[in-house]
Amino acid sequence: MILPVTLAIAAACGAVNIWLAARVVRGRVRGKVPMGDGGDAVMLSGMRSHANFTEYAPIVLILMALIELARGPLVALWVIGALFVLARIAHPLGMMRRAPNPLRAGGALVTWVVTLILAGWALAIAVDAGGSGAMTIVPVEAVPRG
Repeated sequence: MILPVTLAIAAACGAVNIWLAARVVRGRVRGKVPMGDGGDAVMLSGMRSHANFTEYAPIVLILMALIELARGPLVALWVIGALFVLARIAHPLGMMRRAPNPLRAGGALVTWVVTLILAGWALAIAVDAGGSGAMTIVPVEAVPRG
């Protein structure tokens, strides 16, 4: 089964991931930092931005795919996926600024909200499917021995 919503959001995430990786490589070349952050706060910020993206994107994409498999492509899933991608672009842009700022905070907050919505949605689907007879708990004394 093709998952058009998840595929499109995953493609966008792939592009964001390459953009973040390229920023780190550019910083490494410019600062001659072959490994680590070289004590450079900008380099550290770029590395953390990239790492932070790779920490959140997989779970969001997994939840989206499972929800899409269970319920099909919904407009809400498109909106949530687009919000996630925009948040993951805003966050690293904010990370490059020295002081706390709306891009960084907003990107983080929207990422958390999207993740919570998807987790809650997935749980609701799982609970709803619980009545389908997929799993039955049988008391131990009812199990034949032998």
